[in-house]
Amino acid sequence: MERYDAVIIGSGMGGLCTAYIMAKEGMKVCVLEKNRQIGGSLQIFSRDKTIFDTGVHYIGSLAPGQNLYRYFKYFGLMEALKLHKMDEDGFDVITFGGDDNKYPHAQGYENFVEQLCKFFPEERDNLNFYIKKIREVCAAFPLYNLESGTKDFLNAWYLNVDTKAFIDSITKNQRLAEVLGGSNILYAGLENVTPFYVHALVVNSYIESSYRCIDGSSQITRHLSNAIKKMGGEIFNYCEAVRFHFKGDEIDEVELKNGDRIAGKLFVSGIDLAKTVDMVEGPQLRVAYKNRIKGLENSCSSLLVNAVVKEGAFPYINHNVYHYKIPNVWNGPSYNKAIWPEGVAVFPGTSSKHPDFTENFSAMAYMKYEEVKKWENTFHTVPNYENSRGQDYEDFKTEHAEKVLEDVYKRLPELRGNVKSYTSATPLTYRDYIGSRDGTLYGIIKDYNEPLKSFITPRTKIKNLFLTGQNLNLHGVMGVTVSAVVTCSEILGHPYIIEKIKAAAD
Repeated sequence: MERYDAVIIGSGMGGLCTAYIMAKEGMKVCVLEKNRQIGGSLQIFSRDKTIFDTGVHYIGSLAPGQNLYRYFKYFGLMEALKLHKMDEDGFDVITFGGDDNKYPHAQGYENFVEQLCKFFPEERDNLNFYIKKIREVCAAFPLYNLESGTKDFLNAWYLNVDTKAFIDSITKNQRLAEVLGGSNILYAGLENVTPFYVHALVVNSYIESSYRCIDGSSQITRHLSNAIKKMGGEIFNYCEAVRFHFKGDEIDEVELKNGDRIAGKLFVSGIDLAKTVDMVEGPQLRVAYKNRIKGLENSCSSLLVNAVVKEGAFPYINHNVYHYKIPNVWNGPSYNKAIWPEGVAVFPGTSSKHPDFTENFSAMAYMKYEEVKKWENTFHTVPNYENSRGQDYEDFKTEHAEKVLEDVYKRLPELRGNVKSYTSATPLTYRDYIGSRDGTLYGIIKDYNEPLKSFITPRTKIKNLFLTGQNLNLHGVMGVTVSAVVTCSEILGHPYIIEKIKAAAD
């Protein structure tokens, strides 16, 4: 049996970036993916000859010299990607029922303040203070800025600060406070839970610069996978890892669902943490540790409606829309079923075929896994279907998708009558295609009340088992890219990898 230097479990962006770094360093790697399509949240699909993103609808910090740009230069992505810059004066637009204003989140720190001052002229000092604190928090995370130093996180002020409470503390204008928190579906923000550093790291990326991937984000997957293979790595789909086999205290092989085994010197898991610890059936991990990991609460899931627009019917929208039925942007994950959805996020697609028109859009609203739990014993991925979910499931999807679309039409009335077709995805779809046990959008909930509880290190109690992916530091393209570097730094050396990335970027 061939023995790999590193076996990567899961082909999401975290797994692919980890495999790329290791392959570039001369290690023989293989990546295992349980489904047909690799890429995790980078997966795409096509309907009516238009391409839909499933998870990555826009990317931040990709202008020359910015954080993700420098990382992507190392991965060879900047030369490979087809990108479209979003509206500099409003890449995100926040709107509310009964209010005709369209409040922008603009690119560039000064421009962010200037555009909002058109609506809140008396709030300039407060907005500048908000931006100052955003930048201060981001500067405190070394790897976010490609620095190799360390910082004392245990005493950092922003770990113990609730995002909503902080925003409320800088302004007495309730509408401005709602606008500043209005894109929180990007991190499933919760009142009295979500730490300010999560908000800061996420929104800062897009304020620096915001781009869409033309014709879908799978071009990231395509480039990384091709590069891994050119460097001698291998990627296997339909290979679901189910069990670790040990030689002494170290993992020797990982067993696949079909019974095959893959041998390796070290193993890196980028999949759901609970599933990872369940793969250790022996005494190598203490029961208390397993229970702690499995007891961590995941963030809410969503219903995603993917709609095809009639050809040439609607001009291209160069921004996203976050629309709230009621003026409480923090209520989403704990929504009231009677008025669901309380808020929707609309992400128009970008196409090279018809750049002047909106060919499709995706509309997202929070949805709890409990809503679809009655069908959880079914499993649907192309081409594998285990047990039909039945007509009642299809009726459930249609009913909820229509409610989402109705709210979209209220904010974008020109779309009414111009939707050609649509499909929808529930928390079960996320579970099946992304691999999280409950369809979570962004992995483990970060809680300012217990900030260290959700800090997961890449090293485990098993010497040759490491972790990567969105549960380590932060979700999203930036978050999992940094997580891959954190993991590889533990294996290959911390200053060494950072200096390599900086050299490629500068």
